[in-house]
Amino acid sequence: MERAFRVVLALVGGALLLSACGSTSPTTTTTGSTSSTSSTTSIASVTQDLVVTPAVRLSLLDAAAAYHQLPASAYVGLDTGTTYYAFDPATKLYYAAAGLDPSPNSLQAQVGAQDDGAYNLFTKTSPPGTWKVYDDGLGAAQDSTCPVVIPAAVLAVWNWKPKSCYPPS
Repeated sequence: MERAFRVVLALVGGALLLSACGSTSPTTTTTGSTSSTSSTTSIASVTQDLVVTPAVRLSLLDAAAAYHQLPASAYVGLDTGTTYYAFDPATKLYYAAAGLDPSPNSLQAQVGAQDDGAYNLFTKTSPPGTWKVYDDGLGAAQDSTCPVVIPAAVLAVWNWKPKSCYPPS
């Protein structure tokens, strides 16, 4: 009987250990030097470079088009290779950056893209927040001022230069 109890106890302990290893939210444990207790910090406390899903892409396009007072159909999409998306837990904001690709059928969008570069920066609180748009058409120009401060941690995950507001060329 005692042997069966030990086997069950070992199985339950092993199952608990395996379920902890299979957790979907990875954690790191740190122990204070003056205390014997440990605290757990979620990986989510680190700035994350996020995947631009089709839904995110559409929400960025819609927000930028509205900002430029044009319908989303004035653009064929976001410029390839210039779209970035991240979450910064320090500011509790989502950040994005994207260039607009004007439709050949919209002269107004083409002129806007040529004149100011049609590059936009975005911030948003947790979903379902709405994007706040900042026009940064001159972001790569010498002596230009960034319309919004992008945290250094976000710039780092995007591989942008420090204090930059435009992707590397």
